[in-house]
Amino acid sequence: MNPALNITHSILGQPWRWRGMQTDTRDEGFAPDDLITQLLMTRGVSREDLAAHRLPSIRGFMPDPSIFRDMDKASERMAAAVIAGENVTIFGDYDVDGATSAALLVRLLRDLGLPAKAYIPDRLMEGYGPSGEALVRIAQGGASLIVTVDCGAQAFEALEMAQAAGVDVIVVDHHQCASALPVAHALVNPNRLDEDEGAAHGHLAAVGVAFLLGAALVRLLRQRGYFAHRTEPKLLELLDIVALGTVADVAQLKGLNRAFVAQGLKVMAGRRNIGLNALIAASRLTRAPTCSDLGFALGPRINAGGRVGKSDLGVRLLTTQDPDEAQQIAEELSRLNEERRAIESGVQAEAEDAALRQGNRAVALVSGKGWHPGVIGIVAGRLKEKLGRPVIVIAVDDQGVGKGSGRSISGVDLGAAILAAKDLGLLAAGGGHAMAAGLTIAEDRIDALAEFLDERLAADVTRSQGGRALLLDAVVAPGGVTPGLVEALEGAGPYGMGWPAPRVAAGPVRIIKADVVGTDHVRAIVAGDDGRSFKAVAFRAAATDLGQALLGAPKDRKLWIAGRPKIDDWGSRPAAELHLDDAAWID
Repeated sequence: MNPALNITHSILGQPWRWRGMQTDTRDEGFAPDDLITQLLMTRGVSREDLAAHRLPSIRGFMPDPSIFRDMDKASERMAAAVIAGENVTIFGDYDVDGATSAALLVRLLRDLGLPAKAYIPDRLMEGYGPSGEALVRIAQGGASLIVTVDCGAQAFEALEMAQAAGVDVIVVDHHQCASALPVAHALVNPNRLDEDEGAAHGHLAAVGVAFLLGAALVRLLRQRGYFAHRTEPKLLELLDIVALGTVADVAQLKGLNRAFVAQGLKVMAGRRNIGLNALIAASRLTRAPTCSDLGFALGPRINAGGRVGKSDLGVRLLTTQDPDEAQQIAEELSRLNEERRAIESGVQAEAEDAALRQGNRAVALVSGKGWHPGVIGIVAGRLKEKLGRPVIVIAVDDQGVGKGSGRSISGVDLGAAILAAKDLGLLAAGGGHAMAAGLTIAEDRIDALAEFLDERLAADVTRSQGGRALLLDAVVAPGGVTPGLVEALEGAGPYGMGWPAPRVAAGPVRIIKADVVGTDHVRAIVAGDDGRSFKAVAFRAAATDLGQALLGAPKDRKLWIAGRPKIDDWGSRPAAELHLDDAAWID
């Protein structure tokens, strides 16, 4: 494969390649539709499916919920609870996916006339997933049905205790399952090993699975005449919650997930959800939220409650009907998010030092006493981006018990490796999916886990890193970095995990000015031979080879720069800027 723009070794030491066919928007005959078609096709869309993917709709991508194992059984049990007016509790994980999944089902059941409750465990006191003690306590409080969301697929002992207590449990999850399944009235999970048609939707976040369960429930109640004398809930109005959970859980934005997010953003723009509206205001967003906002502004605030504050703040915010309460919770989550950032910064520095000391392991596994378990997932994600390999960060408490969170790279199934380590007795608990995993481990087993992961995943990591290259979708002249380009590129969105945002190369350019802004971000003003200039930003790059090259670039030396075009709307009128991923000198 020929390198793009003849770049075989960039400033960051990688070749540049075209994601698909070469697209040069400097040609006069170029049309935006041509670019959108290319973007869709290089992300796996066939020519026959182009129309559906240009405007992803729920109708166009929604499967029959009944294709999933146990879905009909789950909807039958929930319908019986609605009709009988039973006491139902939704048990959710403490992250955004868990909060949105729980909020969706609570809001739907309330609209159906059933005042369901939500229960979110405390991260520090109770840990991940349903404990037997919590389920029994909920049953003793009067619940006859518990629905676990974004957890439960590995809760064998807890579900046995619930069964002994006489309460029915429905598990709604998306994490990888073992060959044996825990006892439950129903277990709906596209990643069950015995799943058939539903396995094609294994990329769904738990909130997506919960939405499908909600659709199956409403359909069943409709068939039974439940809405003869009451208004049928508008399930599509809950898509704003689905979009938030899907993006924040870094689910792959392909197929149904693209429809969830595309349509959910439209619902969110209508500001119907009182809690989300307050969160948008607390995030200081003055325009309709974008996919990026869900991942970097709204999602982290919901997560902050479970990480360093009260775990139920997120679900309370998303279900409240009181604007004053919504404002108070949103402001508290923003405050907790700032606290989380401060804690994260300290753990990040120590984890980076530990990773550098351990050498070039296939999987960077670092641990530390006193690290806050609420930020280790974020730290693992940042380290993964910096090191280009899977990372697991473990916080060890005073009793010698470690809570770990891992993030992986494309082509390396970390979740499966963690399940295998659990089966070998290396872990007290563990699970996850290909790109992320969580675990509980005794401190004296950490080294053994590191050796196991190195042996199991080394070949996969080497293969993934061997194919490393910066993929480009288009090349533009400096004058082509405009709001119009950004708008045209959005035609193939929404973008996210598994559906990468377009990356363009711009140049040749010279660095007119470069400085450090914020927290180690490098801002540069670049100009081309066409006399046009624009701003480029390399985030958290001041100490990297890219950042140093930009800061020390001679005024007369030209280079290509590559990144994601974005709108900068801070000025009097919107302008386009480039968020940099790499650059290459022109000899």
